[in-house]
Amino acid sequence: MSRRERLYHLHDILRQRRTPISRQQLMDELGCSQATLYRLIAELRDQLGAPLEQDAEGRGFYYDRDLAGHFELPGLWISPEELQALLTARHVLGNVQPGLLEDELDGVQQRINQLLDRQGLDLSAQPERIQIRKDAGRPVPGDLFETVLKALFMRRRVRLHYHGRRRDDLTEREVSPQRLIAYRDRWYLAAWCHRAEGIRSFALERIRDMALLEEAAQELPHEQISEHFDQAFGIFSGPAEQTAVLRFDAEAARWAADEAWHPNQQGEWLDDGRWELRLPMGHPRELMMSVMSYGPDVEVVEPVELRQSVERALGSALARYRGGGSDSGVTADS
Repeated sequence: MSRRERLYHLHDILRQRRTPISRQQLMDELGCSQATLYRLIAELRDQLGAPLEQDAEGRGFYYDRDLAGHFELPGLWISPEELQALLTARHVLGNVQPGLLEDELDGVQQRINQLLDRQGLDLSAQPERIQIRKDAGRPVPGDLFETVLKALFMRRRVRLHYHGRRRDDLTEREVSPQRLIAYRDRWYLAAWCHRAEGIRSFALERIRDMALLEEAAQELPHEQISEHFDQAFGIFSGPAEQTAVLRFDAEAARWAADEAWHPNQQGEWLDDGRWELRLPMGHPRELMMSVMSYGPDVEVVEPVELRQSVERALGSALARYRGGGSDSGVTADS
C-alpha cells in the first residue's frame, strides 16, 4: 500500500468511527510501523488540515465530530517533483515512434492527462504552454529499443554491430545486457562485452543492428556495475580512481555551483568569490569536455594529468585560430 493509499484509508477509518481508535489498531489496519503511522497522522493533521485529535490518555485517535463533516481530502494532490515527472512522461509518450505499443501508450497518456487536468492543467487545450526540448538527443529506432528491453528483462545475450566514433570503425560484439541508462538525453546500454571481457557502454544510436540470442546473459553483481558507472563523473569513466579539483571564476561560479555534476561532489566558495568543486573521476575524457565548455572561466587544479590534457587541448585550439584564419576565409574586416 502506497503512502497516498494509506492516507486515504486512515481518513476513511477516522471518518467512520464514533469512538477513538488505538494506535495498535491503526497500525494493524494500515499494515505499517508506528513511525509510519505517526508520519501519516502528522501529514493528515498538519499539512492537510484534518480535524484529527488524540484522547486524554494519548492512546487513541479520532476526528472532532463538529468539524469532521466539513473536511474532505482533495481528490488528488501531486508534489512538485511528481508533477514534473508527469509532464516529462507525457512528453516522452508523445514522441514515441508511431506503431510502437501505440494503443497501450495512448491509454497511459490519456491517464496522465486526466491526472494533470485534476490539478487545473488542461494541456490538451493549450499544449504550447509546456515545451520540453531535447535538442542534443539522438533518435533510436523503435525496433532496436524494443529488442534491448526484451534482452534486459528476459536475461538473454544480444549480437550487435557497433560503430565507434573515436576509431570510426564497425565491430561485431556479443554482449550480456546489464542496465539501460538515460544520460544527458541519450540512451546507453551497459553490458558485459564477451569479446573485450569487460564492462562497456554502448550508445544506442550507434548500434547499426541487433539480434536477440538464445544464450542466457552473464549476470554481474550489482556492486560491480555500480562501481563502474556510478562512482565517478560521466558515463564512460569506469571506477573512481582520482579526485578532480576545479576552480571557477566568480561569474561562472554562479552557473557551475548550481549544476549537479555528481552525487558525491563537494563544493566550496572561496574568499575571492570563486567556487571550488571536487568530484570523483575515472577516465578523464568526458570531464575534460565539460571543463572545456567553460573555456577560460575554469581552472583544473588536480589531477596533473587532467590539467595537462586541458592545457594541450586549449593550446591546439589557439594554434588553429592563429594559423588558420586566412585559410578559412575569415578576415579582420568580416
